[in-house]
Amino acid sequence: MEADKSASYGEAEQEPDLAPSARARPGVWRAGKLEAMPIRPLPDAPPSIHLLGPTVFLVALGVGMGESYMWPRLVLVFGPEIRWLFLIGVTLQAVVMLEMARWAMATGESIFTGAARLAKPLMWFFFVTAIAVYIWPGHLSAGAAALEKITGLPWVVSACAGLILVGVVFSLAKVIYSLLENVLSVLIGLLVVGTTVVAAMAGNLSDLSSTLTGMLHFGYFPPEAMSATWFPIVVGSVAFAGPSGMQQMWYTLHLRDKGAGMGAHIPRIRGLRHADEEETMPSRGFMFDTGDPAEMRKWKGWRRWVTFDALLLFWGVTMLVTIAFTVLAQSAARRNPNVAELIESGDRDAALGAMADSFSAAGGSWMGSVFLGFIALIGLNATLGLFDSFSRGQADMTHHFVPGARRFRISHLYAGFLWGVIAFGILVLLFGPADGPAAVLDVLAFLSTFAMGAYCVVLLLVNNRLLPRPIRPRWWNNLIIGFGAVFYLGMLFYSLFRFGVVVS
Repeated sequence: MEADKSASYGEAEQEPDLAPSARARPGVWRAGKLEAMPIRPLPDAPPSIHLLGPTVFLVALGVGMGESYMWPRLVLVFGPEIRWLFLIGVTLQAVVMLEMARWAMATGESIFTGAARLAKPLMWFFFVTAIAVYIWPGHLSAGAAALEKITGLPWVVSACAGLILVGVVFSLAKVIYSLLENVLSVLIGLLVVGTTVVAAMAGNLSDLSSTLTGMLHFGYFPPEAMSATWFPIVVGSVAFAGPSGMQQMWYTLHLRDKGAGMGAHIPRIRGLRHADEEETMPSRGFMFDTGDPAEMRKWKGWRRWVTFDALLLFWGVTMLVTIAFTVLAQSAARRNPNVAELIESGDRDAALGAMADSFSAAGGSWMGSVFLGFIALIGLNATLGLFDSFSRGQADMTHHFVPGARRFRISHLYAGFLWGVIAFGILVLLFGPADGPAAVLDVLAFLSTFAMGAYCVVLLLVNNRLLPRPIRPRWWNNLIIGFGAVFYLGMLFYSLFRFGVVVS
């Protein structure tokens, strides 16, 4: 959906019950400390039931380390009953997704701009955190290592080639969002169908039954899980049930480029080759007239659309993939008892190789290659999503809040951050450890989980203080998001002060 530049400004009714930080005058909605948002018509919502949407980015980012490695490892150590924590984690993230969408669809602004409307230092915290956490090419390295087992091609070569390919493809795309949505949809479809088929061939009904019933053992927490070795891993695994760190925040930018809600009035980011075709990016978002019953009916349609995304495409697909990987892990442990020991030791490559060997024994050598192919696919999915999201978020904050940056098109800023992170990744792959120094990773893991607790707090403040009262979240949404803030921050600091370690 292209930006609507012809829509005329509307006139808003005066709200009788505004938030303390939001004041209205005819034609605008003033929220926080930044420029007021003009009133414009809310576009009609598409049908609620759909196949493609911005959730594909969250699935691509979420189906990775947690689903394919961390949770199977926990199941092998503590049994499938530990999976009730995954159910809590992925459900919490589905609600976070809906609340992120509330701000983005109501204003066309990213949650970063929402944070800046409260206080600019909040936004700069996320700007710095993104650079610290997401410039390391760890996902692509893991995928390239799996590809090396299939093809014999050195993983460093394929990883560097993959980085350059990502940059070239993004630079040549006319509209980056449209390209990525289509590519990721195909890749995720292959991943979901493929892992389900392989799990059905390698596993059995007993594996599936224990995987499903394990999600209902609420409160199960063996004493061993409270050790300094495992408690940080358990907390980190719950945080990694779906997209972790700042990935939910970037989702607001994908909603905008999709044209969801008031995002239809914002230009979309183009590839470097087509940057000159980009329309002028407004300095603020827009608000619709929440006093108009017709506008509120359209708003409810948009909420139904994004709820379908959250419940079926995000929650459902993420759950299906992690069920498949958990079945696969149990099958591998039964066929090769060494798998559990290898996973517990933290030797990820050896563990994946042993799992592939067990699948080969179950159905032929091709099954082992197929499994490793899925690991490589996960690395590619995550890299495509992360590099786009990182560049998109940094470009958005730079364009709006760095003095002098508005002389550049946002597509040029996007390309600058994209090729910058690609160049850094290649240097790390060639001359340093693929995931960065281990001492740095502990700090980065802390920042990632801390960001999740921080964005829950920001969500509560932004949606309850800056939005018109008729479209603010209900009390149960606030309760769940508040629980997320307490969980992420509380468990993280408990781990830090009780055991002297952070989530890893």
